[in-house]
Amino acid sequence: MGSRRGREPRSGQSLADEAPRAVDSTPVAPPPPEHEPSFAADGPKDLLDTQELSRARLFATLAIVLPVNVLFLLPFLGGELRAREIFGGALVLAVVASAWLLWSLSKDERYDIWRLGLAGTAWLVAALSGIHYFGVFSPVVLVLPLGVYFFGMTRDARAQSAGFAVAAVSYFTLAVVTLRGGASDPGVLGAAPLSPARSMLMIAVTEVALLVTFVDARAARAATVLALARHERALVAVAQKDALLLELQKDLARALDVAGVGRFSETVVGKYKLGGIIGRGAMGEVYEAIHQETREDVAVKLLHTHTLREPGSVERFLREAEMAAALDTPHAVRIIEVGGFDGELPFLAMERLRGEDLAELLRRSGRMTISEVLRLLTEVGAALSAARRADVVHRDLKPRNLFLTKGEGAKAGVWKLLDFGLSKLATAEITHSGGGLVGTPEYMAPEQAAGAVVSHRTDLFSLGAVVYRALTGSPAFSGDHIVEVLYQVAHAMPPRPSAIADLRPEIDLVIAVALAKAPAERFESAEELRDALAAAARGEVRADLDARARRLLTVLPWGDLPKADDY
Repeated sequence: MGSRRGREPRSGQSLADEAPRAVDSTPVAPPPPEHEPSFAADGPKDLLDTQELSRARLFATLAIVLPVNVLFLLPFLGGELRAREIFGGALVLAVVASAWLLWSLSKDERYDIWRLGLAGTAWLVAALSGIHYFGVFSPVVLVLPLGVYFFGMTRDARAQSAGFAVAAVSYFTLAVVTLRGGASDPGVLGAAPLSPARSMLMIAVTEVALLVTFVDARAARAATVLALARHERALVAVAQKDALLLELQKDLARALDVAGVGRFSETVVGKYKLGGIIGRGAMGEVYEAIHQETREDVAVKLLHTHTLREPGSVERFLREAEMAAALDTPHAVRIIEVGGFDGELPFLAMERLRGEDLAELLRRSGRMTISEVLRLLTEVGAALSAARRADVVHRDLKPRNLFLTKGEGAKAGVWKLLDFGLSKLATAEITHSGGGLVGTPEYMAPEQAAGAVVSHRTDLFSLGAVVYRALTGSPAFSGDHIVEVLYQVAHAMPPRPSAIADLRPEIDLVIAVALAKAPAERFESAEELRDALAAAARGEVRADLDARARRLLTVLPWGDLPKADDY
């Protein structure tokens, strides 16, 4: 298969898989945008909080406009002078309190339930003064259900209950005291025509109306939260399906690249008779093969013909074999033989694996359980630790390169780390693409995306992205174009894991550290990541890890969930 220069690589494939040589030898991740959004709701309750803030501003505005108009008309309404003066003073208090609240709400961060409660107290005093002035059974009583509904829709349960209780008790006390003669009945619309029994019935009806209003407000808020949660889950599901469809399209394109029968099928290389192609990558093709003497099933990797003509390609091919063979672990592919370097067709014979890679497993099951991910981390972590001891950085850790072998009988299979074709020594300056950008964008660490120095923590970032994908069912970073994906990798965080899947919030903190943009902020090893994840699954997080994660999320918060406008 020839080189594909002149066409932008598809996002989701290894860059080196798509183009044997990078066009630009000094790639740099895209710069951040000049203006970031200042506020974004993260979930149904946050959206309701935003609505609550807008509703409070509207209520405060009305609580200025209406009293000012009533104050203008008050001298013409008649009634008892003292009651009118008390009502006028209460209206002035309400206007002042509303203006103060409106000023406070000019900045989102100044909004809190206590400020709202102080203003609400002034509104209640004005309402009760108005009821006393106009009459305990006058239409002015209707302002109480409005206030109860407003406070019943707030996020604070104490404010909800207090708003109802204070309004109900205050009205009941005022009405009963007035009707029993404890206070004069100066009402413009007095209750004198009603009998005591009918008066108590009116009070009871009003109290029931307040209770029904309160219950309705609580139910309305709960129903709204539920509806928004369902809507949010639907949007997340759509986004997940889109991301998984994009991932599937890339896997399909990769599968189509493997035609089944290759140029060297049915030929003999060394001691191996080659069969069909089972994989194709940047440097060569992988064939299923049989050892002609032992009849052992193996996989044989051959260099592309055009790659043989590129300077250093054979040396890089040999280095891949040396790196893989140097790893003392059962969780990396076993190298059986390296040969053909004295001829025209260098080859690398490896153990033939049976089973499925993580990409296939996730496409079939969607997600993995915590216990399955912990096992993955244990076994792949052993391979990464062996690579670190050998001073090797893999640089292309992704679901396609994590393979779960098929167990025999009751024996469970094992996870193996595949494809060291893009690996490099941590102390070496040369890269496998002539100094260009290599790896798979969706699982690439920020320093790798920027063409900077890589280390074992580069692989740990990729492992963190794999864990995110396995636990949530969605890729941490995705997009239609490589530049879009690289920007996310370098400058953005994915949505909060617990907002996408049913996960403990402690797991969010662990993944935040695993996906830290700065290498020094990440975990030191896969074992440390595994232990932290296991503890988080029990609801435990070390104090230092908690502080580190929260510091990171303060600087760069979790990304937004999909919004309705996106679809």
